[in-house]
Order: sequence, then structure tokens, then C-alpha cells
Amino acid sequence: MDILRKLEKGALLLFLVLTIAANGSWAAEYKKVDHITLAKYKKWVDDPTPLNKVLPYSKVLPPDVYAKLTFDIPAMKKAWEEAVGFKAPDVVGKIAPEIKPGKYTYKDIETMPGLKELMIPYYRDHAFKPAGPPWAVNFSEFTIIPTQQYYYALPIAQATVKNMGKTKLDDKGYIIDDTYQGGLPYPRPAGKFKGQEILYNTVKKYLNSESDDSTGQFKGFNRNLKMDFDGLIEQRVLRVAKRLVIPPLGYLDERARARKEENAILLTYVAPRDQAGTALQAITFEDAKKFDEMYLYIGVLRRLRQMSTTDTQDALGGQDVIYDDNRGFSALTPTRNPWVAEVIADREFLVPTTTDGSLYVSSKGWELKNVEMERRPCWVVKMTQMDKNYVYGSKILYIDKETLLWYLYESYDQKGRLYRTGHEIRTFIPEMGMHSQRFVWNRDHIDLHSSFAIPFLTPMYYMKRADVGLEGLIKKGK
Repeated sequence: MDILRKLEKGALLLFLVLTIAANGSWAAEYKKVDHITLAKYKKWVDDPTPLNKVLPYSKVLPPDVYAKLTFDIPAMKKAWEEAVGFKAPDVVGKIAPEIKPGKYTYKDIETMPGLKELMIPYYRDHAFKPAGPPWAVNFSEFTIIPTQQYYYALPIAQATVKNMGKTKLDDKGYIIDDTYQGGLPYPRPAGKFKGQEILYNTVKKYLNSESDDSTGQFKGFNRNLKMDFDGLIEQRVLRVAKRLVIPPLGYLDERARARKEENAILLTYVAPRDQAGTALQAITFEDAKKFDEMYLYIGVLRRLRQMSTTDTQDALGGQDVIYDDNRGFSALTPTRNPWVAEVIADREFLVPTTTDGSLYVSSKGWELKNVEMERRPCWVVKMTQMDKNYVYGSKILYIDKETLLWYLYESYDQKGRLYRTGHEIRTFIPEMGMHSQRFVWNRDHIDLHSSFAIPFLTPMYYMKRADVGLEGLIKKGK
């Protein structure tokens, strides 16, 4: 039975909670889209509903908040082109120009050499095929769409241009924290530490808003495609440093400034029953030498414990990821699990996207349907781990040159075997300059286990520290 059917029946929770203040203006209080509300608009399986059209942010957010998070589109396009120095449609189409927008199936890969050349090798060899064991989330067909210009919210784009060239690395390739002033630090990476600069863009990313509350349905499958994990997870992320869009700008508070905090994260398991109430709270720091600060509340034991640095290598419950995979790789630091990064390719690839949110999973073989592919300019970055005791010996990431976000990571163990892969499919919100997750899928190539998540992220304009702090951790756990 779907986990949503196990939830208590009752009145459908409104996805907007708006109250009128005494002066007649919209008040600050509203709620995110939760599991029950989301299920009203799109089921987690066999449902091609275009989520972007039936549940747009213009409908989810209070009018005043939506107005504050939207900007002039031509201005955003112009500012971001100034930042990165190009528009994606102008730099693709050089490889296999005979492959045009349209529909393609897995059978075409053998008769169209250009299609094979355009695809990321992992997708071509391990995912672009009919549904069947051992993997959930294969896809046997897709539609190539024209390449778009992507960009960021106007304040982020303007800060990136304003601060271009100011962010410095030390002689070992690690960021000097006080030189980073906001925006994406290296929109045009170059030089000796080009690989490191590319990675720092993903570390400092402005993926959604500067605070969001997300709901996600997670499903896990063994090698026989039998579901062995059926869960619901909620996550809050609050950016506390270099805030550009949501007041207070700069640092969230004096604590964030004094401790050089960067992000606060609160992740809570709502289901399954044996994990419900378990919650993880983490603080990341601007200081490259300072470890993430993490606490775990274990719901069934009602106990709070601080996690050690090695705990970040443990797999998260029911998922084919470790904590360090959350950003694609563990923290860039010279003192713990140091990486050496190099750019091994600079070229265009076909990468998955969803323009209207109609992407879905079929219950027949757990195949991914309504997949769209887009030619995108990419860097391929190889990361080599210097600590032989770390769980991974190397990683390969495929990173978009315009958005500076990764699409796929391949993690290899210390013996050089492909261990885990992580994939993110995003949708773009043009009026907000926002890149929002719509589908996440992961694979463990040693245990032959796969999992996927269907998240929905709600920008939370008025999120406070208490919403992601230790008090919130225990409250959410209980």
C-alpha cells in the first residue's frame, strides 16, 4: 500500500495558510506543500500531470512573497550572460549537428552514431534501455528539446558580476573565506586550480531560494526491483551567509557572522514507521578547515547525539547516498579527506530536464517516462581523494557551464570500482531565475540497489533559525 494511504484521513491540509494583518496587508505566515497536498495534484507513480502548470509557485506562494521572488526576465538574462560570458544556445550544436530536436528511443543509439556521441557515457551504457532488473529508473525513450539560456535571480546575477575576480584561493587551491562576498564565486573558472574553482561554484550555489522547505517521497528497490523502502522525508535549508534575495541580507544574524556559518539544514523522516521521527540537523561553515556540525535525533530512542566526522560516510536510511553526497562530494578542506580536482573534458552533452514537470515513473518496471533531453555545455571534473581511508577513491562530476550545477556524479571506491551514482533532474522557473529539483535518483553498483525521490521545494521567505535549530530538531523528531 502506498505510504500516503497510511496517513490519517481528514480534511485536506491547505497548501497556503494566509492571514490578514491588522493593516490589511498579507501576513508572513504560510505553509509549504506537504505530502498530502502534493498527492492531490500529482501521484508518485503513473501520473504524467505537468506539475509546473497545476501547482506553479504563483499559486503556492502568497502574492507579496511571489512578487518579492520574481524579477525582470530580460534583465536576468543580460546580467547572467555578462557573468558567464555566453548564452548556452550559442555554444552548442557543434557535436553531431544532425541530431535535431525530436523523439528518440534506445534503438536509435545503434543506428545514430551522433546520438551515441552526444550522450553522457553512463546514461548511454547503463540507463538508456528498457525497464528491467537490476535497476529502477531506466528510460527507453526521450525527447530532445531546444537549448535554453538559463540564469539566476537578478540579485544573485548582479552580485556575481560585481564580485567577479574578488574570490581568491590559497596556494593549495582552497578558498580564502574573507575574499568571497556573495554570488557565484567563479563564473569563469580558469588557471591552475580551474577544477577547484568549478567545484566551489557548486559549494556556494543558490539552487532554490535562500530558504526552502521540501517534501520528498523516497522509494528503494533491490536488484529484483522489489520495493524495500517506502518513505517520506522533509528537509529545510536556510542560507545564513551571503544572503542576496531574502532579508536580512548578508548574514542572517550575529551568530552566523561570528561563527562563519554558511547553511543550516534540518532533515526529518516522516515514514517508514521504524524511522519516523528520526531527524538530522547540520550546520556548514565558510571556514574550509571547520567540520560540519551535525546532530542526530533518534526518534524511537528519543535520544540526541552529536555525529562524528566519520559518520558522514554512512549511508542514509533507505537511500543509496551518504551524507557527503548531499552536495555531490564531501567538503573541500585541506584537513579532512582532501581532494585534487582536474577538468578532464569540456564539451556539450545531452542532459535530462523537465520543462513542465510532466516527468513521471511508471509502475511497469519503474521506468522513467516523459524524459526531456537538452544539449548543454558541460565540464567533466575528476576528483581524486588523497585519504586512502575515505570511502571513495575518486569521483567524476558532470557540471553545467552556464548554471554551474552538477547533473551526475560517479563515485568510485578505493579499488577503482564504480560504487554509487547520483542524478538530479531540475526544472527551471524563468520569472524567479530558480533551478528546482523535480527528480533525484541514485544507484549502488556494488549492492545493486537503486532509489529515487520526487521532491517539491517551497521557498520560505520568513524562515527563522529556530525552524532549523536543535529545538526544531527535537520538535520535528517528536
